[in-house]
Amino acid sequence: MRGWATLTDEELLAEVRPGRAGPAFAELYARHERTILAYFARRVRGADVAADLMAETFVEALASRERFRPQGAHSAVTWLFGIARHTLLRSVRRGRVEDRARRRLGLVRPALDDEHLAAIDELLGGPGLLAALESLPADQRDAVRAHVLEEDEYAVIAARLSCSEAVVRKRVSRGLARLRRHTEETR
Repeated sequence: MRGWATLTDEELLAEVRPGRAGPAFAELYARHERTILAYFARRVRGADVAADLMAETFVEALASRERFRPQGAHSAVTWLFGIARHTLLRSVRRGRVEDRARRRLGLVRPALDDEHLAAIDELLGGPGLLAALESLPADQRDAVRAHVLEEDEYAVIAARLSCSEAVVRKRVSRGLARLRRHTEETR
């Protein structure tokens, strides 16, 4: 039996086979479920919609695992946020939560009970990841927001902030490291 909890996100993704949720994907999901859920909870009305979007994000990640390319210390998280952003934009454009990845893999939508909905609503009022993002030093916060949430390239961010790409990469790396520590402390 593998020690899934000791592997990095990128190592977990390397163990995942497209369309097959196994223990490596379960560990990845457990690590980032609250973070992705908080992302949606702050952007949509209703815990059930946030949960649907979060589920669709992870199903899409599972279905598109072969497109993941490691590109840095936190690239798996960046990749998940990119999928989350596209999932949100697609749902806004269509006026509903898209479930094509779930249907493609033959998965059913899990039912949410009152306890699950209350836990999601708690994310909105509690000290979530977005609150942690806001507590970062301004240079790190701006770099993380631009690269991870807005998906801007390092060169674009560097030009906007009048600094080098290396400086932007360092700010993003430090900011994500702080956010990861915050996530681990609140688990």
